[in-house]
Amino acid sequence: MSLNSFGHLFRVTTWGESHGPALGATVDGCPPGVEIREEELQVWLDKRRPGQNKHTTQRREPDAVEILSGVFEGKSTGTPIQLMIRNTDQRSKDYGDIAETFRPGHADIAYHQKYGLRDYRGGGRSSARETAARVAAGGVARAALAALLPELKITGYMVQMGEKVIDRSKIDMEEIARNDFWCPDAAAAAEWADYLDALRKDHNSVGAMIEVTASGVPAGLGAPVYGKLDTDLAAAMMSINAVKGVEIGEGMAAAALTGRDNADEIFMGANGPEYGSNHAGGVLGGISSGQDVVVRFAVKPTSSILSPRRSIRIDGSPTEVVTKGRHDPCVGIRAVPVAEAMMACVLLDHYLLDRGQTGSARGRIG
Repeated sequence: MSLNSFGHLFRVTTWGESHGPALGATVDGCPPGVEIREEELQVWLDKRRPGQNKHTTQRREPDAVEILSGVFEGKSTGTPIQLMIRNTDQRSKDYGDIAETFRPGHADIAYHQKYGLRDYRGGGRSSARETAARVAAGGVARAALAALLPELKITGYMVQMGEKVIDRSKIDMEEIARNDFWCPDAAAAAEWADYLDALRKDHNSVGAMIEVTASGVPAGLGAPVYGKLDTDLAAAMMSINAVKGVEIGEGMAAAALTGRDNADEIFMGANGPEYGSNHAGGVLGGISSGQDVVVRFAVKPTSSILSPRRSIRIDGSPTEVVTKGRHDPCVGIRAVPVAEAMMACVLLDHYLLDRGQTGSARGRIG
């Protein structure tokens, strides 16, 4: 299987399976001299870790990250950083019944059609457990960004669960850490808890919408025509398990706007250009404008549900599937720290690319 890497100068390769002995990431291109410690990376992994509340899978994994190379005396050396996370709570027996059966909504049938075999234990490489490695790599990217762009801040949150949407007039970013849903609207979070409980008891699941913003992004990241910042951001978010759509800024809603409404007016401020709105999501012509970079993506409902669904076996015979095991009733909840990690990796990559091409050169305004 190829294409397990992403990034250009800051490059991440993930490896491992859901029910193998371990999974991890090889991070290449991290600048030397960046302070990186296991306990600091662990902070981000703990945010994604399963089994922390009743609204997520009850698989109990400590997700303890180990740094095997590329760091000496607490600082990056400029050589590849190898990160490993051991699997400790696999229950492969939960998947014995589907060894010869394709689960509806899963990658089972597509993997079989492409490779002629598949790891049926939790989906193997297609499992969302792979994202733990991305979060670890994102921790490295955050450490480098903290040193290179200390004003940059990345914040992810849920804006929709099923048909229930937050009230943007009530957004309070302090609320994100106070509920199980990364939700910036306290009233919505309380409603979502009851909503998800009912779905779980009904052996069902639901999709979600995640938004991640990056403030303090300098103007000039990204390049035309095939090196656009939003191109790589969209690809990064789309690569996350269960993501079915990605938007930058206004996204799909821009189709309903007029040009007069959509154009972000520009003014000269005391410290440079300022904008009257941010429909563009902080990216113009594939290059960051200095505004907040805003990315949004839709996550499909968890396909692993206890409700029976019709399918077929490898021999083509019909069957009915009830997916056993421990699964998230809404995978969007744990997708938030993954989205933040991918944003960090892409922004660091493009910062290094820009620094290599233009140095500190910038067009003067005013």
